[in-house]
Amino acid sequence: MTHEIEHVDSDVKVEFSWRRGRKCESLKMSASGQPQSIPAGSHAEFISEHYWGYTSLRSGCGEYRVEHPRWKIWNASEFGFTADVATLYGEQFTETLNQPPRSAFIAYGSPITVHRRELL
Repeated sequence: MTHEIEHVDSDVKVEFSWRRGRKCESLKMSASGQPQSIPAGSHAEFISEHYWGYTSLRSGCGEYRVEHPRWKIWNASEFGFTADVATLYGEQFTETLNQPPRSAFIAYGSPITVHRRELL
């Protein structure tokens, strides 16, 4: 996996790309202006404001807490997702992920703290 982040003046561009076999897939966005507070009840809040993570373990499930300040975001003015959705996520997601997104944003992140995993 590779990434590029370009932040010049008020313009922001990000791209994440990866290879699967001989295919190159990517997610990219661009935005401009200053990052804004995330509106309460928005898709961006639902996606970015998670403070618990879960992982599959041979013995069951693990849970861990993640701490970070509330992030600000840029709403993307351009976006692109290039991937074989059926192979990557499953055939059941093809129709949904081939449509334009309901929201697309770039988060102005911060350092985070990931706490020790607890077994559930």
